[in-house]
Amino acid sequence: MMRKIIHVDMDAFYAAVEQRDHPHLRGKPVAVGGSSQRGVVATASYEARPFGVRSAMPSWQAIRRCPDLIFVKPRFEVYRAVSQQIRAIFHEAADLVEPLSLDEAYLDVTNDKWQLGSATLVAQEVKRRIHETTGLTASAGVSYNKFLAKIASDQRKPNGLFVITPPEAESFLEALPVEKFHGIGKVTAARLHQMNLRTGADLKACTEADLTRWFGKVGKFYYQIVRGVDERPVNPNRIRKSVGAERTFSQNLTQLEAMKEVLGQLAERIEDHLQAKEATVGGGRTLTLKVRYGDFTQLTRSFTDTTPLHTAAAIAQAGVRLLQEVDLQERDVRLLGLSVSNLVSEASALPEDQPTPGTQLVLPFLKASG
Repeated sequence: MMRKIIHVDMDAFYAAVEQRDHPHLRGKPVAVGGSSQRGVVATASYEARPFGVRSAMPSWQAIRRCPDLIFVKPRFEVYRAVSQQIRAIFHEAADLVEPLSLDEAYLDVTNDKWQLGSATLVAQEVKRRIHETTGLTASAGVSYNKFLAKIASDQRKPNGLFVITPPEAESFLEALPVEKFHGIGKVTAARLHQMNLRTGADLKACTEADLTRWFGKVGKFYYQIVRGVDERPVNPNRIRKSVGAERTFSQNLTQLEAMKEVLGQLAERIEDHLQAKEATVGGGRTLTLKVRYGDFTQLTRSFTDTTPLHTAAAIAQAGVRLLQEVDLQERDVRLLGLSVSNLVSEASALPEDQPTPGTQLVLPFLKASG
């Protein structure tokens, strides 16, 4: 039986919560994050985006692009509480729910719990209940696998619903620009453009051997997804080798304080994902810091403790300690990343000894949510 998959993504989640709770912010450009010269935008409202304000952008640059931008400090405890309300709706709709973060999840509705007759109707009802319960909007994508559902949810944001049926998938993917493929980042997209590969049709014309030679193992992934092939199940209990978040900066960082702020936000993202796994993961004993300099050289630093790290505060504090061991003199930083590994079960507090192959997760930090 062909699967019926829904990908649900809340629209500008953090900013939308702030606008909901503070009526004077509604209809105005809002950024959640630090407003200082060394601050960074976490999420921008849709009113701010036409000015070019995006997540991971330095605050000074955001203000330059949008002088009327209103900065709001993040309230992660509130976002988590709202996320629990949303997740309860997901579980009403589906037995198989795979949370990706506080504001995003896959649902397998092949088994139609609500007996509505179609995944599209289920997605509409999920969106309706989310709005009724939280006052927030979500966008949803519907298709027969996770990859296509993920792409579909981005097509009509905000408050959108987009369906990719099996007969439509081939032509849709052939017309899609390569930079719109989930799993192809900016660097890879630029490389593909240099190779005159600009659309799915261009990518599809390449052999699997060529893509593997050019891009390594991920080349096989590209070969499959451009053909709409993705056999990954929606797995609510997947055990991961590590959970991490990283951010590439639009402008390289040079100030230690700005880097510390970024590490704090990366730590929040990691905690979000650990909590999204509910009772399956209680933290990790090993923390790894990744630093990529402006010249693209890269280093990592890590340490292991007997006490699992599971809160944002503990992860951030440990990350700052590792950062202080790194040579930052007269060097600018292009990317920072944190990950926790040597994961432990919350129930047993013992290392997970049977990780699923290939399950390292690195979250592109604070996507322009929604």
